[in-house]
Amino acid sequence: MNATPELPQFYSYDRALDMDADKFGELRSSADAADDMPELRRRLQEDGYLFMKGYLDRDEVLAARAEIVERLAAAGKLDPASPVDEARCLPGTEGVEFIPELADECPAVQKVLYSGKLIDFYRKFYAEPIRHYDFTWLRAMPPGKGTNPHSDLPYMGRGTDQHMTCWLPYGDIPYELGGLMMLEGSHKRMDLLKNYAYRDVDSYCENKPEQKRRAEEGKWTFTGTLSHNPPQVRNKFGGRWLTAEFEAGDFITFGMFVVHAAVDNKTENQFRISSDSRYQKASEPIDERWIGENPPGHSTAGKRGRVC
Repeated sequence: MNATPELPQFYSYDRALDMDADKFGELRSSADAADDMPELRRRLQEDGYLFMKGYLDRDEVLAARAEIVERLAAAGKLDPASPVDEARCLPGTEGVEFIPELADECPAVQKVLYSGKLIDFYRKFYAEPIRHYDFTWLRAMPPGKGTNPHSDLPYMGRGTDQHMTCWLPYGDIPYELGGLMMLEGSHKRMDLLKNYAYRDVDSYCENKPEQKRRAEEGKWTFTGTLSHNPPQVRNKFGGRWLTAEFEAGDFITFGMFVVHAAVDNKTENQFRISSDSRYQKASEPIDERWIGENPPGHSTAGKRGRVC
């Protein structure tokens, strides 16, 4: 097979992805159907995701980025020798800067995610009142490995399974900076997902001492990861890994079953800044771990024991 034209070699979790045209490709933009909700619902069923290219106000997203990087700089996370807006990390930075508390402190981030055009999008898509999680997954990813392949339901499946994730980049993300990638058609492979997707990462066996000990320490017995090998996951599920070069104003939204991962950040010293937020019908049950003034999340308060 021939490699996908005009795309560089991509890596995910330090693994070279197969760049043959039947194994790797680009995300389908749904900007052409931005105001056609029946068509967007059809595409979500078909593709498992909606890539809303340029849907949001670019200046509002960049204002949110400015707030984030200023706070990262104030916390000593950025290289003082570089302009703050470039979000260049300190030499030797490893591991994701997971900063959900910063999202709560940034009015411009709250404005982008929970008011205006984005929240209106979900109201129109669901065609009824909605609510969002109160917890925001905001992160700055330094050079290195991206996120492992997974679906979202194991992390947030105690309410409805019809809620949606919004992945939003704060700034432009060229290929070398990496970004989200979706596994084409994976949401339809319930033969492979049924014994995985409905597991709960915060559930544990009370009658198994090791699992109980880990839960009391706020740890997981099941991490929710499908694999540490993205090429192998693609070989098992079929389809193609799909990504794009992202710009401020883009977002991707997708359901709880589609398999996704992250392309590795191959820059020398630049953070990739993005957030995950979640939206659902207000009429459906919601996962109690992610709502309230101080959502318990995956802490010990979020654990749920059972007899196995």
